[in-house]
Amino acid sequence: MSQPWATSGVDLHLDLDPGTGRRTGLEHALRDAIRGGRLAPGARLPATRRLAVELGLARNTVAAAYDQLVAEGYLTARRGAGTQVAALPRPVADTPATGRDTTTPRLDLRPGSPDVTTFPTTAWLRATRRALLAAPAAVHTYGDPRGLPELRHALAEYLGRTRGVHADPENIVVTCGYMHGLALLAGVLDGPVAMEDPGLPFHREVVRRAGRTVVPLPVDGDGAHSFPEGVAAAVVTPAHQYPTGVPLHPRRRHALVDWARGTGAVVVEDDYDGEFRYDRQPLGAVQGMAPDHVVYAGSTSKTLGPGLRLGWLVLPARLVDPVVQARRHTDLITATPTQLALADLITTHAYDRHIRSCRLRYRRRRDQLLDALRGHTALGVSAGLHALIPHPDEAAVLAAANAEGLALGALSDHWHDPAGRPGGVIVGYGTPAEHAWRPALDTLARVLAR
Repeated sequence: MSQPWATSGVDLHLDLDPGTGRRTGLEHALRDAIRGGRLAPGARLPATRRLAVELGLARNTVAAAYDQLVAEGYLTARRGAGTQVAALPRPVADTPATGRDTTTPRLDLRPGSPDVTTFPTTAWLRATRRALLAAPAAVHTYGDPRGLPELRHALAEYLGRTRGVHADPENIVVTCGYMHGLALLAGVLDGPVAMEDPGLPFHREVVRRAGRTVVPLPVDGDGAHSFPEGVAAAVVTPAHQYPTGVPLHPRRRHALVDWARGTGAVVVEDDYDGEFRYDRQPLGAVQGMAPDHVVYAGSTSKTLGPGLRLGWLVLPARLVDPVVQARRHTDLITATPTQLALADLITTHAYDRHIRSCRLRYRRRRDQLLDALRGHTALGVSAGLHALIPHPDEAAVLAAANAEGLALGALSDHWHDPAGRPGGVIVGYGTPAEHAWRPALDTLARVLAR
């Protein structure tokens, strides 16, 4: 029902939707007029009696609509001043996002994600059902910020068995992924943090936002080296350095541990894809050499999927209380049903079976990638889910790939200071779903052949 509103001194056209009730229709019409700017801040509305006469409504209907909009903050009502349009905050103009690109390219070979179509949905549903049916109601309370005992004990057994981690369940803190754990650690450390160069830029930003200065930690063909003095921690990826893909040489492992013992600094071991090695058994964690000086950090982001937001820190005893206190004042706990489901997957060995299946799949993809890259150098392919292809004209390769609808990673993004540094492209061969893998691989080969 369209009604002109003029006799009150304000010229306004209201559309009252006949499909709603009269009061609701008047609320919607007034709300839309305010949002759209047809009723400006400070505009005085007619008295309820007058507007009721003009619109052919009951006075109580108009009064109820006014009361609702006053409660929502669209109108103000003061004795002697009548009812007026409130001053609403100005809408903020859209600005480009500065975080990770969320657009989905036609062909995606960016690193950082597994093939999420491999997520073991059936096994996860069974694990969730079993765990929730057997769990006491207390698991749905806030509980221990370290995480549920069921998962911490399951992780201690699994990490000790598969990664050589010395893990006391009392020293494990379950997190909402690796970045959450890194932010917690950076918040309790006191001093600069050394981070690999090249390394993931987003992780450096996490540390900076926690108030810590980031110091470059150089990487060569044997991994990180030249461990600096005067830092609180060094963040390393010793099993499979990201993005170069080199493992930390045994000599460097010993040097890293000796450095931590001698300086009192903490080593943060990011074991982001340690389960996926193709030329031998997975390398054991550095943490097993010095559990009092190394924080072992892992997650399910590469094994199950980053959307699950499940990770863990295995901490030296002296860091448990500071991290737990920091956790109490952030998100407090990780979702308990998710913890229970993962604990069940681990204890029934469904998690091991899933990882073995994925390892075979990714090794096949790795082999197909190497076949397609004949004539091109591919680094870091003995493990993990990515390969680094050095190239003197990184920008030209990325431009050609973009023209084909193919997304790749750029090595230049990973240097602390890219000036004068070598270029290259990073190929994430775990990312595509099976149906998209071959088209993406063929497109990559065609782009590199130009």
